[in-house]
Amino acid sequence: MKSVTRLFILMLFLPVEVLAVPITGYFSPKNSGRPVRRRTDYIILHTTEGAKEGSLRKLYRNGEAHYFIDEVGRIYNIISRRRVAFHAGRSMWQGRTNLDDYSIGIEVVGYHNKPITTAQYKALKELLSWLQGIYRVPDDKVLTHSMIAYGAPNRWHKKPHRGRKRCGMQFAQRSVRYKLGLSEQPLYDPDVKAGRLIIADYQLARALYGSAQETDTASRSVGNVIAEGRSAWDIAGYKYNNPDTTYVFPDGRTVKGNTIKSWSSIPAGTTVTVGKYSAKEKTFPGMRMVGRDGKTARDIIGDASGSKTTIYLLPDGAVKRGDELNVTNLDGLPEGTRVVTNYIYGGYITSRRSAFDICGPQWNAATTFYVFADGVMESGDTVDERQMPKNTLVLYRQ
Repeated sequence: MKSVTRLFILMLFLPVEVLAVPITGYFSPKNSGRPVRRRTDYIILHTTEGAKEGSLRKLYRNGEAHYFIDEVGRIYNIISRRRVAFHAGRSMWQGRTNLDDYSIGIEVVGYHNKPITTAQYKALKELLSWLQGIYRVPDDKVLTHSMIAYGAPNRWHKKPHRGRKRCGMQFAQRSVRYKLGLSEQPLYDPDVKAGRLIIADYQLARALYGSAQETDTASRSVGNVIAEGRSAWDIAGYKYNNPDTTYVFPDGRTVKGNTIKSWSSIPAGTTVTVGKYSAKEKTFPGMRMVGRDGKTARDIIGDASGSKTTIYLLPDGAVKRGDELNVTNLDGLPEGTRVVTNYIYGGYITSRRSAFDICGPQWNAATTFYVFADGVMESGDTVDERQMPKNTLVLYRQ
């Protein structure tokens, strides 16, 4: 009798996930430190745009999704569904921003323009049904990352704009949603309609909202060829000038994004291939870039450009404070220079000086930047202080 009682008590404390759907617990080391979400209004669908191993490793390390579904339909739980996962990035829907605070993120192994597997359809449908039942999320609030992501003003778009991501694009397709048990979907972009954002990629907008009439856009790529009305930015977004983004001109010449100086002279018919994720291209809250967000530092941040709490990370690896540069230097910073404001230049980690010695409890904050000797940058919430190499530069909030 006692054993039956113990079994009953044990069942009461089993995670709901085990009883509802076959889910593998694979909790990120960031899980316990994430705040509990106050409300859940949306479910956001992502595609990894890469293979399982590398994608799962990155999401696990950084806590960037609640659930992960591999090609055979196995579901991994990375961040507790009750906590905040950093999956939405710069996001907006119906005027509300920072959707990490209001949503659950599901990553599906695959690509925005390729069908997922039968096993993934089955697993995702079951997971969606379960989560929608718990949080009362209606079908038209099951969104794609490409619907909610938006970009800051840049050289091509002077206003905040939609069209920064194609992640999860296929999940806007009516036929795909039908297979997932979703009968309703948003028919237009509420933030564009309200004038909060402009459209930066019309082909993507048609793929996301034209699918109410069932198009085949989600079954093929939006296109990676520069043409009239379709620039390098429309195709590559923030990766337009990265060294792993390749441009093949009509005459056969191949160049890397970081070597192009005149973007207006790229000929129509140029094919753009965007490289895989690179740690060097990682961006953090508040970071801006010369050439993307303005022609000069003063265009971007005005009088703060010469402040000692403005930090410049140059493409050649040099790091400078604003008060170390004169007016000529500030106006002549090369494209790709990253800019952060209201930061303290903490100096370098040594054998006698740890990250904690430099910035105290901020050492593992998401807003603390670590610049490694090879130029790679990581945020405080993704690093292990005990394994921090010497000569790592620390930048932290003022």
